[in-house]
Amino acid sequence: MLTLFDNAFSPFARKVRMVLEYKKIPFAVVDGLAPEEHARLAAVNPRLEVPVLVDDDLVVANSPHIVAYIEHRHPARPLYPPDPALRAAALAWERRADTLIDAIVHDVSNGGFGFVPGTRPPGLIEAAREDLAPIYADLEDALAGRDFLGGELSIADLALFPHLTAVRFLDIAFDGATHPRLLAWYKRLRQIDVCRADLERTRAYLRRLGLGLQRPARIMWRGDRIEWLLARGFHAWFCAEIAAGRVVWPGR
Repeated sequence: MLTLFDNAFSPFARKVRMVLEYKKIPFAVVDGLAPEEHARLAAVNPRLEVPVLVDDDLVVANSPHIVAYIEHRHPARPLYPPDPALRAAALAWERRADTLIDAIVHDVSNGGFGFVPGTRPPGLIEAAREDLAPIYADLEDALAGRDFLGGELSIADLALFPHLTAVRFLDIAFDGATHPRLLAWYKRLRQIDVCRADLERTRAYLRRLGLGLQRPARIMWRGDRIEWLLARGFHAWFCAEIAAGRVVWPGR
């Protein structure tokens, strides 16, 4: 049986889990970010990042690589559109979700834990809104005349869903009046079994953590998240976070 190292706080792990569930593939789950499971996660991924998929002796890390592996090994209920143009577009949306959108959501939410009042860098929300505006506009255009980004449900939809759920709890959400097709798409996804289960699982996880979710002493940063922060001019804030010991890097 497949084993997925995941965590309900990770949009990348959530994407992979939804893919497995949509394809009705049996799998076991390990919460790789739980302290008691760190040793098991390190054994399959020294970077201590989720998701990781273990299939007998084969280990696959990095969410798009995992999805590609699943799609190849389990082609039933495909999530890659058969039309070459739609497939290319779906994979481009997955990439955009995994890089720029993730970076913005991560940085604006300070790793999902929020900022101590008065410590959020000035202009951060405004920069995020500026960079998300063309993405929302592109999604609105891409959804013209179709229910899903790939025609049928595809990896594009499942990759975007966790991130566009997160923006609705931040100050950077899309406007339903300006983006009616995008809002209708999001509501449509919420009615799909695997997306509904994903939301319920994430809510349950946050309830277990407790309402007083505390910012950890150090937050892990990786390439795309750092790149967006520096590209938008927040060098001084990030360097101060490093100097204060509030930054941790992925393992090697």
